[in-house]
Amino acid sequence: MSTEGQGRSHWFDDEAGPVVRPYAMTRGRTSHAAQHRLDLIAVVVAEPDADHPETDPALSPEHVDIVGLCRDAPQSVAELAAGLDLPIGVVRVLVGDLVDARFVHVNRPVPPAELPDESILRDVINGLRAL
Repeated sequence: MSTEGQGRSHWFDDEAGPVVRPYAMTRGRTSHAAQHRLDLIAVVVAEPDADHPETDPALSPEHVDIVGLCRDAPQSVAELAAGLDLPIGVVRVLVGDLVDARFVHVNRPVPPAELPDESILRDVINGLRAL
């Protein structure tokens, strides 16, 4: 038996089906203009009045899957990546495409710098208790 045949069987599995590289799903793009604003905990929500993504020839099956998941319930970017078994970078690019096409919108978390200081909240609680 040749070592070439052994190497091929080691790296190829007939049951796995076709393998699509992540960069093929994003058409070679590794980022999107809005990507810097898509945190892992940013919540993606389907637009209720958007057309059906299945009818848009510019969208891939992964785009359609993202819209479908978000129609069932709002999903974080991390949940979408896990649910679709896709790399987070790919999901960010695909979500950016869907935002541009107005199929979804993204609710971003409040930046930590804009959250109230913990000492202020404690003072408010203590003031309420004093009443």
